[in-house]
Amino acid sequence: MKVGVCSVGYKGFAGEYLPVIVCPHRFNVPAVFNEIQEQYLKEWDNIEWVTEVSIGVGGSIDFVAVNRSKEDAKIKDFLCVEFQAAGTTGTPWQAVLDFKRDRRFSTDNYKYGINWANEFVKTMMQQVFKKGKIIQHWRRKIIFVIQDIGLEYIRTATDASGLRPANDDDPIHFCAFGLAWSDNGWIFRPVERVSTDIDGVSRILGGALSEEYPSVEKFIANIERKARSKK
Repeated sequence: MKVGVCSVGYKGFAGEYLPVIVCPHRFNVPAVFNEIQEQYLKEWDNIEWVTEVSIGVGGSIDFVAVNRSKEDAKIKDFLCVEFQAAGTTGTPWQAVLDFKRDRRFSTDNYKYGINWANEFVKTMMQQVFKKGKIIQHWRRKIIFVIQDIGLEYIRTATDASGLRPANDDDPIHFCAFGLAWSDNGWIFRPVERVSTDIDGVSRILGGALSEEYPSVEKFIANIERKARSKK
């Protein structure tokens, strides 16, 4: 169900309540594009943005920045950009209904969660791998715009040792933004840029480092605890 919610408050693994973006359209603001142009397109003199461009077997690209020649308008270079938001398990719909009716929330907690693993490892990283291989073959760049807490989750749950401070030689970049409260409401602020190659993405897709694996004994204890809870 689409509920018209672009971000929700969630505590989760972060240990404190934070705004979590659950709709990629929330990133479609001037602050995001201005940061990309400042960090990646300074040398371009004639920038045009094109949306939903087919990349063949890789699907489509959300946004492509194009540098056209002033003389004949031919494309000299391009930069691919994808937006990735989190997603909910359950729905915040009741919160929407409460706020529409009373202009406030009836409780501090509603029955929804954030599906970190599905959105940032399963869904996004499959796209990063598939599209990144093509971009790397072309010797170009693709940027994945995500929230800072999404990048934090990737580092927490996977082998992110292949991520490094943004390197111009890398084909795959992650541009992380945070949401900060101001007198004008929530605003975007750039937090961190990191990059990698296909090998680094493969490590992330492989899951956590082996030293993070639970022991057999720990897993058996988990089985027993789950079994008892069903009795």
